[in-house]
Amino acid sequence: MIKNRSEIVFLYDSQYANPNGDPMDENKPRVDEETGINIVTDVRLKRTVRDHLYNFRKKQVNDIFVREIEYDAGKIQDAKLRAEDFLTKNGEKLDKKKLTLAEMKDVITQNILSQCIDVRLFGGTIPIEKNDKEKSAITLTGPVQFSMGRSLHKVEIMHIKGTGAFASEQGKEQKTFRDEYVLPYSFICFYGIINENASQYTKLTEEDTTLLLDGLWNGTKNLISRSKVGQMPRLLIRVIYNEENYHIGDLDKKIGLATEKNGETIRNVADFSLDITELMNTLSECKGKIAKIEFEVNSEVTFTKDKQKMTSNDFTTIMIKEFSATKLSLE
Repeated sequence: MIKNRSEIVFLYDSQYANPNGDPMDENKPRVDEETGINIVTDVRLKRTVRDHLYNFRKKQVNDIFVREIEYDAGKIQDAKLRAEDFLTKNGEKLDKKKLTLAEMKDVITQNILSQCIDVRLFGGTIPIEKNDKEKSAITLTGPVQFSMGRSLHKVEIMHIKGTGAFASEQGKEQKTFRDEYVLPYSFICFYGIINENASQYTKLTEEDTTLLLDGLWNGTKNLISRSKVGQMPRLLIRVIYNEENYHIGDLDKKIGLATEKNGETIRNVADFSLDITELMNTLSECKGKIAKIEFEVNSEVTFTKDKQKMTSNDFTTIMIKEFSATKLSLE
């Protein structure tokens, strides 16, 4: 079981792609109109983790609760029907008519927590229905919570028009037109906390957390869809504390970009270095409260500390030497 609180900082970039489209706005990339900052929801990041674990780590994770399941031709399960997939004992389906609502909740809760890593990680509100009059819900606060992801620079939206492969309608020679919106470049930072107190209720383990980190890094790298191809993980840091109910907080805000370009003109990771001066100073100041640091870094990233440039190898050396950090070898 998780015994210590930890913080996660995860940075990745997206090149000529749409990191997180807004379905209410022509599926355009989400951008804060006041600041020009690209926004990516925590829901998008959690979906990345879920998809990776279900598609590539089935042996380790058993099942994922939140996923699209077709139970009949063209019909997709709702949350109540999905919950009843776990109304079982010794592999046999139980008859809910023979159970009280409380018994249904207990069986479903135990089975979901034992089988579904995404609920152990992120929690959830799961509706339970015995009949039209007897209804309830399982509410679990997820130990792992992420804030909205934000680009570390201003971005611009590029509008691309093109033609489709088919005629606009039968008998016409004119092809259909398509519109899409992409960001030429966005360097995105996510911040998360793993709450050891909430983990006691969802039974989150260290093995689950290891799979979470794999899902963040390799899930982002393997998200090869038309709108997401071009995403690469660049830096992942997990800081684990030894003091009860303690974390530094806002570690993501202690990382910036050192560049001579305007944010909107940045096009790849070679156009800047990551300024980690404040982050490293903060970690040094709180070293006595840190039990362990785990990290992964992409070889193409460069860093700046106290105005001195460093390669990814330099960064790795400093993390190991100064903080006895563990490199995760997720690359």
